Amino acid sequence: MLRKEKALGQVQLAKAIGVSKGIISLWENGLREPNMSSLIALAEYFNVTIDYLVGLE
Repeated sequence: MLRKEKALGQVQLAKAIGVSKGIISLWENGLREPNMSSLIALAEYFNVTIDYLVGLE
């Protein structure tokens, strides 16, 4: 949702946080969960909390 709100492609986000495009796709399709370092990178990139990313806020 955050990626689409910012009109970012999967490749752009992947490069920004240091993962592959395939990983972004797996996360978005619910086939994998981000690890802690990826959650931190996502939270910093989108300026949100990890709680927000995991649905606790």
